[in-house]
Amino acid sequence: MRTHSVTGGGGIRLHVDEAGNPDGQPVLFLHGFSQCRLAWSKQLDSDLTNDLRLVVPDLRGHGLSDKPRDAYGDPQLWADDVRAILDALDLERPILVVWSYGLPIGDYLRAYGEERLGGINLVGAATKLASDAALAVIGPEFLALVPTFFSTDVEESVRGLDAFVRLCVYSEPSPRDLYFMLGYNAVVPPHVRQGLLSRAVDNDDVLARLSIPVLITHGAEDRVVLPAAAEQHAATIPHARASYYPGVGHALFWEDAGRFNQELRDFAGQVRAG
Repeated sequence: MRTHSVTGGGGIRLHVDEAGNPDGQPVLFLHGFSQCRLAWSKQLDSDLTNDLRLVVPDLRGHGLSDKPRDAYGDPQLWADDVRAILDALDLERPILVVWSYGLPIGDYLRAYGEERLGGINLVGAATKLASDAALAVIGPEFLALVPTFFSTDVEESVRGLDAFVRLCVYSEPSPRDLYFMLGYNAVVPPHVRQGLLSRAVDNDDVLARLSIPVLITHGAEDRVVLPAAAEQHAATIPHARASYYPGVGHALFWEDAGRFNQELRDFAGQVRAG
């Protein structure tokens, strides 16, 4: 494992881990709302490292990255974060794997286009926010928890995060997994979660212009971002390939890591072959 400190948009410090084959196809994983790089543990600790170069940052406000206030509403900052990682690690035609909070991929594409990217994997992703169309693909159980995400009352916040972690998986998580996930969710301050969900954006226009390979993966039992979001993405990006995971929830790369890793390896081979 190699660790990097990257200066992102507005001078923020981003923590980035890297593992795998330095000469392999680069894959840049962008974790979801209130998560961190550790969400991708079942990819970093797998045989994907034999073939692929895996790069896992903590997004601004998460994990070991800086957590300033008022630094989450400007799309250019998010775009610059992604570009800074591409530049600092010299990633050539990487695959961007975007889970759940999919706004940063739209921010990057709108600012810099697709020219430096090899492909995109949308994983249980929501790419629009604060509209009727956006709300239509977000699960009601998640929406009911939103006020707890902003709470500064410790007990209320932890209750909400505990329910959120359980909502991310279809099967009951083991105590080990539950408290592992709860720990890195609790590290994220309420002002960060509020900043993330206060944006108003629709990225259908930039997604419709994509020409690079796109893989859409979605848990059939996802109660956070409903499978209808994947159907919308498939309609918006006609050349994309969609893959649905039965009996799996929002964190499908955790619950069905074997299938997810194999599909990612196959997709990387497609991108690498050009």
